[in-house]
Amino acid sequence: MERNEKVIVMKNVSKVYSTGKNQYRALNGVNIEIEKGEFVAIVGPSGAGKSTLMNLIGCLDTLTEGEYYLDGISIGNMKDNQLADIRNRKIGFIFQTYNLISKLNVLENVELPLIYMGVPFNETRKRAISALKKLGLESHLKHKPTELSGGQMQRVAIARAIVTNPEIILADEPTGALDSKTGMEVLNILKELNKEGNTIVLITHDMNIASNAKRIVTVKDGVIVSDSCVEKLKEVGVCED
Repeated sequence: MERNEKVIVMKNVSKVYSTGKNQYRALNGVNIEIEKGEFVAIVGPSGAGKSTLMNLIGCLDTLTEGEYYLDGISIGNMKDNQLADIRNRKIGFIFQTYNLISKLNVLENVELPLIYMGVPFNETRKRAISALKKLGLESHLKHKPTELSGGQMQRVAIARAIVTNPEIILADEPTGALDSKTGMEVLNILKELNKEGNTIVLITHDMNIASNAKRIVTVKDGVIVSDSCVEKLKEVGVCED
């Protein structure tokens, strides 16, 4: 796939949640395209719909209306097992709360996605160690998550996200539980991954965090209200350098 090929295409996508007789429209007619190799931040206040949008992009939820194409494949009518396969092969997830399994050590946590994919043990171990070395964690392979700092746990989560060589990395408030210095270290890791060719989609409510991306998509009340290049936003003083 070449640099300018669209890896994410959503057309008139809506998501409606039903609770009894009541319905809540979390997204309403969203249109968005993301090219391979982009670094895009999706921003908006709490309840704006950005997490719903991330869940749809990541195949963690299904859309109610519209069309979604991931790497040219229509996602709309896929079954749960098909969506799980797409997630495992094409998408790496980084969450604010790390989502590490406390009973497993660092190496075992990073091996998990490869085990789900059916990768042979020797290859699983080799790739997991390589990912952890890339994140500077080669001396922590046997540590449990409770023995790590917040920054170290997030780096383990990043290693787990990249170990399958995914095309897309979805990062949901990845710096939210970290101090500013450690948060910047995590953002720099995401920038490096983007330079290596990964498509990064960053979810955040903080415009200063979003300014580390190359493009900012703003969601409000379930619709996209702006979609701009970061450099242009810096020129008019919306983002800080």
